[in-house]
Amino acid sequence: MATTFGRETQVQFVDLAAEYLSAKEEIDAAVQRVLADADLVLGRDVALFEQEFASYCGVEQAIGVDSGLSALELILRAYGIGPGDEVITAANTFIATALAISSVGATPVLVDVDPVTYDMDPAAALAAISPRTSAVVPVHLYGVPAEMDAIKDIARRHGLLVIEDACQAHGALYRGERAGSLGDAAAFSFYPAKNLGACGDGGMVVTNDQTVAERVRMARNYGQKEKYYHQIQGYNKRLDSVQAALLRVKLRRLDESNSARRGHARLYSELLHSADCALPVAPEHTEPVWHLYVIRAHDRDALRTWLSNEGICTGIHYPIPIHLQEAYRNLGYRKGDFPVTEANADHILSLPMYPKLTSELIERVSASCRDFCRVDQSLAEPSSV
Repeated sequence: MATTFGRETQVQFVDLAAEYLSAKEEIDAAVQRVLADADLVLGRDVALFEQEFASYCGVEQAIGVDSGLSALELILRAYGIGPGDEVITAANTFIATALAISSVGATPVLVDVDPVTYDMDPAAALAAISPRTSAVVPVHLYGVPAEMDAIKDIARRHGLLVIEDACQAHGALYRGERAGSLGDAAAFSFYPAKNLGACGDGGMVVTNDQTVAERVRMARNYGQKEKYYHQIQGYNKRLDSVQAALLRVKLRRLDESNSARRGHARLYSELLHSADCALPVAPEHTEPVWHLYVIRAHDRDALRTWLSNEGICTGIHYPIPIHLQEAYRNLGYRKGDFPVTEANADHILSLPMYPKLTSELIERVSASCRDFCRVDQSLAEPSSV
């Protein structure tokens, strides 16, 4: 969908309203049913959504929680990871990945990423292992699965857990297997802009480990199996029934939505192949879901300004790496420690991407990018005078 922008139309970065309108009757009916039944907390729809999402991911257990951050945190707690432990994860990720690790008292150990896929570099993860390492958290960034075979092989040889941060990868495939089924456990986010998004925050833990699933179920609900009988000191981190009912509707449409995103990515790549920018690449053995379509440009900020002046909204994921954030000064990292991640922060740009994006709008975005590259190149060429 496009909105008025002067004499032009503005191309939204994400259009959540269009997605809602495409399923409005089903979503409204599902939400109204929950409200009419007053089945609001850990109700029928939560249980059904957990079953349906577990089946979709190809795992035995799914536990609904209030955010992707909580999902990661509760997995770590369920495995007993805490003070004194180190957990390796990618430097190029949203800060929630690191926050989950530090929230349990463990230390995030960051490693650089592959310069092509932007996912965790397995060799860097191997080099970061210490006697205190307890787990590796690969991130399926932008909806492109990390190189899980190499990561799992490293973890197996060193006795480490593999916990997937699949918060951007709902439905992605790695060698034919769903993201979420590739490690010991996985965390998903249902933040509204995600491929499977709620109308607020939400998350899910998935695993084949029955013991871990039971611990997460107790921890999310005040540490109780039965009301008012508390086995552990827990939390209030529950997925509510309204969100679950809405997500059940959207889950039935997820493969269709992801297929549309793949088509958009193919068209972008076709139209931008002659532009002076690096396009995203996914390994042949993966089937990404393109939560984001991220290009890399020499003068990213100038390109973003150019597109904005053309009425095209963009994003930067992420402008300041975790190791350079004030919140994580205590880790002791410095500028230059993760050169690929830092280069990405300076040069990557996320183009509009959502299921209802039209080919006409993709063509407009792509044409504007090509126009900028031509102008930018002509300005850079030495004068013949």
